[in-house]
Amino acid sequence: MFAMLGIVFANNFVMLFIFWELVGFTSYVLIGHWFFRDAAADAASKAFITTRIGDFGFMTGILMIWTTTGSVVFAEIAPRMSRFDGHATFVAIVALLIFCGTVGKSAQFPLHVWLPDAMEGPTPVSALIHAATMVAAGVYMLVRVAFIIQASQPALLVVAWIGTITAVMAALIATQQDDIKRILAYSTLSQLGYMVMAVGLASNNAAMFHLFTHAFFKALLFLAAGSVIVMLHHEQNIWKMGGLRRKLPITFVTFTVGALALIGCPPFSGFFSKDAILAVAYERNLPIFAVALFTAFLTAFYVIRMLVIVFFGNPRSYSAHEGRESPPVMTWPLVVLAILATLGGFGFFARNFLALPVEKSPNAFGVVPGLAIVALILGAGLAFAVYRGRSTEVVNAELLRHKFYFDEFYSSLIYWTQELLARVSAFVDRWIIDAGAVGGTSRGTWGVGALLRLIQVGDLQAYAFLFGLGVVALIYFAVFR
Repeated sequence: MFAMLGIVFANNFVMLFIFWELVGFTSYVLIGHWFFRDAAADAASKAFITTRIGDFGFMTGILMIWTTTGSVVFAEIAPRMSRFDGHATFVAIVALLIFCGTVGKSAQFPLHVWLPDAMEGPTPVSALIHAATMVAAGVYMLVRVAFIIQASQPALLVVAWIGTITAVMAALIATQQDDIKRILAYSTLSQLGYMVMAVGLASNNAAMFHLFTHAFFKALLFLAAGSVIVMLHHEQNIWKMGGLRRKLPITFVTFTVGALALIGCPPFSGFFSKDAILAVAYERNLPIFAVALFTAFLTAFYVIRMLVIVFFGNPRSYSAHEGRESPPVMTWPLVVLAILATLGGFGFFARNFLALPVEKSPNAFGVVPGLAIVALILGAGLAFAVYRGRSTEVVNAELLRHKFYFDEFYSSLIYWTQELLARVSAFVDRWIIDAGAVGGTSRGTWGVGALLRLIQVGDLQAYAFLFGLGVVALIYFAVFR
């Protein structure tokens, strides 16, 4: 929280970057909290290394801004942006390098692979760090330096499409996941994609509004999932749950509220903020709007799929059959967050975020919510029809189940680049430098010494003979050569 507040209060790039890295470090420590589990340790390392790739680009962008404007303070950089007039390519490069920080921290394509693995951390950490605060830092940073991003139209277009691709890709993958926390992790990826899309469409208000409401309902969903997991003795596979609406009534009601907010069901908060982004897309880029609407359909599908499998039907395991409601220390925060997730989209909660294009466009005001509700009904209805009463997976899409094989691709890439270089370097070090040069010299010296030791026999007659042999050899070389 200290590191996140540092990011929010920073008025310059240096302070922002220092706290940015502190957030990355705390995330690493928290993901690896269960340090005795290899999966947690590997996930922590993966998160740290992946976000460093994005942060390297971010740092490079900061240095380019500093060398060009002579300042790292936001209020001083903004008036000096006129120096970039006529240098469109340079501005685009700087904007995209700064965007690299968001790609890493907010887990956007193609550096999205760390966030699902971060679910190895404790569930409250997932609720706070990997749903509401740390992963939203990238979106906040983009909005904070929007005067740089919006100075380049090509950069804005790249940002918008990266967010769109992330949103639809994560939603597709979520439809085939079985781990309750990983489904929520991919939903976080998808919603972050919506926020980045809004920034790319030059609507900071819509991005921040969705960030605001998302914090409530996603933290609620994670904590409700934690309630389910703890009461089922740390079972996370949704196919080993079922019938929990009767066993965990408070958790069920609050989880349902979070789910309805996530899929954008009116009057819950997600309806207002997601429709604000869809309205912006409708106004400014119809292809992005079409993909975003399809993503809304997918979101309704996988969220209702999860809700039906976990809370409806019959218990599919002994722990689900014997489950009971969580203690008040776990359920009261769910109730508070459920209230906020319900009311968070109304003006009296979020009036500072409501200066949206949807107010200016009567056409978008009528069309967009209607299309969004149709997508919601179709997605939710399909999920309910397909998964109601099922005890095993009905759809089996290997491509989605294996997350588009991104992890395998990156593993292969690392194996044939960094690890290949490491193996070649190890061979050169071990056999050429160590065995050949260093070891060879030492062994050669030792061998010469060993040969010389053979003539040190300690016998006077032998020494006299060797002395005479040496004199004869000298006479031979002096006279006959």
